[in-house]
Amino acid sequence: MERLLICNAQIVNEGCIIEGDVLIEQGRISAIGSVSATGLKNSQIIDAAGKFLLPGMIDNYVHFREPGRTLIADMASESSAAVAGGVTSFLDSPDLVSGTRTLQALEDKKQRAQGRSSANFGFYLGAARDNLELIKTLDPRLACGVNVYLGCNIENDARLLDDMESVECVFRDSSLIVAAHCEDMPTILENEESYRSIYADRVPLEFHPTIRSEAACVISTELALGLAKQYETRLHLMHVSTAAQVELLSDAVLSEKRITAEVCPQHLHFSEEDYATYGALIKYDPAIKTAEDRAGLIQGLLDGHLDVVGSGHAPHSLEQKQNRSYFEIPSGIPMVQYTLLTLLENYHDGIFPMELIAQKTSHAPADIFNIHQRGYIREGYWADLVLVDVSKGGVATHSSSLSRCGWTPFDGYKFRSTIAATIVNGQLVWSDGRFQGIRPAGIALEYDREPMP
Repeated sequence: MERLLICNAQIVNEGCIIEGDVLIEQGRISAIGSVSATGLKNSQIIDAAGKFLLPGMIDNYVHFREPGRTLIADMASESSAAVAGGVTSFLDSPDLVSGTRTLQALEDKKQRAQGRSSANFGFYLGAARDNLELIKTLDPRLACGVNVYLGCNIENDARLLDDMESVECVFRDSSLIVAAHCEDMPTILENEESYRSIYADRVPLEFHPTIRSEAACVISTELALGLAKQYETRLHLMHVSTAAQVELLSDAVLSEKRITAEVCPQHLHFSEEDYATYGALIKYDPAIKTAEDRAGLIQGLLDGHLDVVGSGHAPHSLEQKQNRSYFEIPSGIPMVQYTLLTLLENYHDGIFPMELIAQKTSHAPADIFNIHQRGYIREGYWADLVLVDVSKGGVATHSSSLSRCGWTPFDGYKFRSTIAATIVNGQLVWSDGRFQGIRPAGIALEYDREPMP
């Protein structure tokens, strides 16, 4: 790998912003500060004057759909969208159709990503009734975590742990962090039947947050928290969507937490008032809820109750989203390309400092998942970096969406910032709105964890 110098940048790292240079050699950061350009060609120098340089985003939860529904998305297409959005590493969750529940499946996912993914990659093992013994003995270096769905609307799905004995086994036996999607299905099913009795299958989208309600989220979250405390499980709550859940979480410093939590940008940006405009395009599980919930989530990030922002990227085809039956419209939004841009809108509004954005998108996921030498701008670390220009905006459109599904809920929205450049493992992959014509640069993430005895 050739040398690369980023000069005159506003370097955002570990709670500070300093102006300086970053020298990259052999894929890693070799110097930070005032660096001489002697011996470098013009093509090896990026003048970052007026721009912020952050560690690349580590997206802690995505569905890239491969293997499974590759007509909608795959490793190549979604990792390209990720890089264009400033994401340099991602942790992929089992697809809704084809779960990753075996060692062979984990290895298969890794092989599919190698040579095709533009970003670095890690994979969750999906917890299911048929792999509880594997969870007991899994080498913690082989997966980023164990993914548990406490709330699933697919009947007879082997990934659904619908009995307390199986759920307790995961929380008791996993040596890896347990990442839990928390919604209470009995509550949701009761709500569905109530609305079905009134509207049949044409339930208005505005009732989605009433069906997948605050109560459903809180009941399931309290269950997960109780089990984590009982078994001293390392727990990561995914997609917190209500202010009531935030109140259940600790605001201790991250290094002292065994229970951490993630929030998605769609829950920070939209509210239930937006269903009238966007309809099925913002149907997501857990549902986007009230403006008061949105405010509570924003405050939760600011005060430390919420630790990570992740995209929750879950693409579906536009045709599926246009189904007339509420119950047949899939929940999910393609967000990986727009997560960082959405957070930068909060920066422009004076809500999120740039240092907090780096903490919640890079530092914290690296620490929570024990990711080796990534997530920080440090000498010796891998050079995964994103350069953002807050003085230059751009309009998002369906046609500019790089996810294979080909649409975005932000169609026509003018973001006030742009992703000026994305560097993965020391290689300039994305710059000035286009890919740089190099082979996919992503590699498998490594974890600072001891093997099972």
